[in-house]
Amino acid sequence: MHERGVYVLDEYPPSARAVLRHHRGGGQMCDVRIKPSMLSWARRRSGRGDAYIKKNFPELESWERGEALPSLGDLEEFAKATYTPIGYLFLDEPPEDRLPVSDFRTVGGTGVAAPSADLLDTIYMCQQRQAWYMEEARATGEGPLGFVGSMSTADDVVSSAGRIRTALKFSVEQRKRMSGKDAARRQLVRDVETLGILVMVSGVVGNNTHRRLDVDEFRGFALADPWAPLVFVNGSDYESAKIFTLAHEVAHIWLGRSAVSNNSVADEPDHAVERWCNAVAAEVLVPSETIREEYDRTADLDREVDRLVRRFKVSRQVILRRIYDTGGLDRTAFQEVYDKEVARAAEREKEKKKKIKDTGKGGGNYYNNILARASRKFTLALLASTMEGRTTPVTSRRLLDVWKASNIEELSHKLGVGR
Repeated sequence: MHERGVYVLDEYPPSARAVLRHHRGGGQMCDVRIKPSMLSWARRRSGRGDAYIKKNFPELESWERGEALPSLGDLEEFAKATYTPIGYLFLDEPPEDRLPVSDFRTVGGTGVAAPSADLLDTIYMCQQRQAWYMEEARATGEGPLGFVGSMSTADDVVSSAGRIRTALKFSVEQRKRMSGKDAARRQLVRDVETLGILVMVSGVVGNNTHRRLDVDEFRGFALADPWAPLVFVNGSDYESAKIFTLAHEVAHIWLGRSAVSNNSVADEPDHAVERWCNAVAAEVLVPSETIREEYDRTADLDREVDRLVRRFKVSRQVILRRIYDTGGLDRTAFQEVYDKEVARAAEREKEKKKKIKDTGKGGGNYYNNILARASRKFTLALLASTMEGRTTPVTSRRLLDVWKASNIEELSHKLGVGR
């Protein structure tokens, strides 16, 4: 609906158009007959909680029992609140929510539940951005990136990781100049984008801070394409985990395998692709040959891990994993110290959130958040294309999920686009 009582029927699937045409003349006050089970499905699928939905739609229970009918206006508001395409509500039965890419997520060695609306909407948004960038790259004469799909799981892990590390210019020696692991992660993001891969790091759907992404559902995903490879890192994860997820998804790009993942550095995945990407990611960050030379088995483990964190500019979890990989810890000892480290990380995150709540500070700069969530490389290209007239302002705002023209103008100014 673009204006009150005005509906663009082409925006809805055929199953809904007849109903909407019939009620079009009556505006939003028309009652709409749909199957109550579809309302129940949308409510559950949204993940917003029954209390929130029922508070905002007090007649929902009577709608679901078939005792009353929602108006078309009510239905549109309900669809918006439950993140449901309104056309779905006119179907006879719920559609099967499927990820549009391979699903390599597992919990306890088995597949996970159906993807949430938050995960699906995040992937769809990234696919739209990727499709735009792909066309823009071709229009501006950029060629395909040769490294996308250039490796296979049969390739040696150490040599493959060495090639990726060299391409990224992310050697251990180059990290000496970095102040710490957070600076190294930010530099790795820049290095990955310089190579031509779009990197998006976000803990929310688009810029909607009310739709937090669940790290228990996924840690990241990769969308492989020769012109517009894209990796997404779930920003809701611990800071210490993000650099490994980034390296893991980058390995997916070299394989040319699009997929959603939820592996941590401690996991030993059953799937060959995930197992290879985990091994390559760890090797990119901490080369096995170097850790063997550096690790002092006679030193106190905790102090030695701290020293190696400063040396390699990665998280304690990654260092512990590499010590285990090179025989410095057996599996039982590794799992014990790793679990303690995860608990420590959780406590640090808890304290960080409490500090933000108490001080009211810590949400980050609005424009920096946009650049991280949508990729600096993508944002620059989109704004430049808009300035040059190849992309409409409406498309630009939609792809960035920023709907105030003044915010787009300010972002362009900060990036120096159009000067």
